[in-house]
Amino acid sequence: MVKVRIRAVFSGRVQGVFFRANAKHFADEEGVTGWVSNREDGSVEALFEGEERNVLSVIDKCRDEQPYARVSSVETAREEYRGDLAGFIIVH
Repeated sequence: MVKVRIRAVFSGRVQGVFFRANAKHFADEEGVTGWVSNREDGSVEALFEGEERNVLSVIDKCRDEQPYARVSSVETAREEYRGDLAGFIIVH
């Protein structure tokens, strides 16, 4: 099993539509750690760590299964896996 750390930036209608709460729900379901936060430019940034298949599943769900958000693009960047995150939090 491959462990990964991926930073993702979601653009579109992603703030004020429960995007972060849904991202936490998806991450908790998949056992993925990290955080999610609104950015000043209107996008949402998240950092995900865990088994690669679980992390990729969470990113896909954040893009495709948000009931109110409309994601127009997702930029991802792989980082060195650290394993230093406990749980998944919403950063306010």
